[in-house]
Amino acid sequence: MNTTEIFLIAMTIIFTVPYLIWRLGKTDYYAPLVVVQIITGILLGPGVLGRAFPDYYSFVFTPAVIQSLNGIAWWAVMLFVMIAGIELDLKKAWAHRRESSITAGLALGMPLLFGCVAAGVLLLNDGWMGPRALTWQFVLGVGMACAVTALPILILLMEKLEVLRQPIGQRILRYASLDDIAIWGVLALILMDWERIGRQGAFLVAFAVAAWLFHHLMQRLAERDRWYVALIWLAVVSFGADWAGLHFMVGAFLAGASMEAEWFNQEKMDQLRHHVLLVIMPVFFLSTGLRTNWALGGEAVFVGAALLLFASITGKLLGVRLAGRILNWAPGEASIIGWLLQTKALIMIIFANILLDKQIITSEAFTALLLMAVVSTMLTVPVVAPKLARLKELIFRTS
Repeated sequence: MNTTEIFLIAMTIIFTVPYLIWRLGKTDYYAPLVVVQIITGILLGPGVLGRAFPDYYSFVFTPAVIQSLNGIAWWAVMLFVMIAGIELDLKKAWAHRRESSITAGLALGMPLLFGCVAAGVLLLNDGWMGPRALTWQFVLGVGMACAVTALPILILLMEKLEVLRQPIGQRILRYASLDDIAIWGVLALILMDWERIGRQGAFLVAFAVAAWLFHHLMQRLAERDRWYVALIWLAVVSFGADWAGLHFMVGAFLAGASMEAEWFNQEKMDQLRHHVLLVIMPVFFLSTGLRTNWALGGEAVFVGAALLLFASITGKLLGVRLAGRILNWAPGEASIIGWLLQTKALIMIIFANILLDKQIITSEAFTALLLMAVVSTMLTVPVVAPKLARLKELIFRTS
């Protein structure tokens, strides 16, 4: 078979297997389709499928096919990160700046601290830190991976729980939005290349000037033109960030964050996010799965994942609980908000992909982080749904 035919076989597998697992297994309550696609990507990777059926794996996932899939995956994740940047609502966060800053700061800072401690424990053994990483980069990178909240997946889960448009849902979006900015800011710090500091500084200055001009241009365009120009802007800024050594996904976030949500129809933006998840993000999940590695031994990777999961969830819940005490929240709110904000999934996987690309973490550490992200996301709905039901019952009784 030629490369095109093998590529189409790979695409058939990518879309068929997770859909059948999701639909026939009725996993939607604890594992939405997005989570099933991530798990399927891991199963189809070299650590599981490649080990069980090496001939089959090498036949389907040839270097040429993997290269083609990676190209689609790059564009998919760039679009997804851009949409996340556009959906940041800093105006509402500023209107409630005391509450938002306290909660977002503790919700990010506490799991970051716990994650850094977990990273220090991992450093007691070889095989976790990448060959091009400094110790502080590894510790801060893993710590921030434990602190990440996946804003786009959080939106999907809150839609499922029917709280997205409610006051508590809007509060959670404000907290997650502020944390999202901090996450990408810390990533830029980790990726700072002191040998190319001049190039990175030039990019940031050029971006600031270009963003100002872009802002004025977009205000003068009709909405139908804004969608197309936004894609050009995405490609240009992502190229500039990658050229400067900051990684193209940092550029994708900057491209989105420099756009105003009101420039676009909200319903169409929601549709675009859903369509990106449906049409091309499954390729990213598969390409992510192809990067998993169990060379340290399955037990070590699972122990590392469990340590990171404990640090992530415990830190997030303690941080939000402390914020609830400071701000005098109603009983039960801190637990619900904390569990929703610990959702990892896509953004953490994207974050970990960047760390792996830059050789700050090894593929074994990447696999542990990936497992942590999957489990944390699968826990969200089963844990939060009964807590929401009890909170609604309490409100009903007191009203």
